[in-house]
Amino acid sequence: MTYAAPMTETRRPAPPTLEQLAQYAIRFNESPILALFGVHILFPSLDRVRVVLDPIQPAHRGGLGTAAVNGGVLAAVFDLTIGITPALIDPTRRNATMQLSMNFERPVRGNRLTAEGFIHRAGGTTLSAGAEIYDEAGQVCARAQGLVRMSQGKWERDT
Repeated sequence: MTYAAPMTETRRPAPPTLEQLAQYAIRFNESPILALFGVHILFPSLDRVRVVLDPIQPAHRGGLGTAAVNGGVLAAVFDLTIGITPALIDPTRRNATMQLSMNFERPVRGNRLTAEGFIHRAGGTTLSAGAEIYDEAGQVCARAQGLVRMSQGKWERDT
């Protein structure tokens, strides 16, 4: 008779509640850089993160007189959106975007843009996520995919 040792199981924390995600958003939205940039985050559901830029300022617009939002601004919004998707798994852990790929499909015009992020796959400490940016009419203007590293370190306010 052979003895097999019991398998050890890696346990993930219980999925966060909408209240926990709302608290994460409140803390994140207190960031001076988010206020300076003019964006705020929220979690409309347990599987989505939303980043809103409202109103779009003249400094967010592209160069050479265009009314469209600058691509660098869209890249920053994608980085933020994809970078915080791990909160949908564990809002207590730090994380960082490792890779970001974007496709710009049409200009973002108007006075408001919204980005929505979601998780494709998560395993270990790496997460694959996607995001879309919508103009104020609700049309998809850009899409992104990225990889995010989830740290073992807890997310705490620096003092």
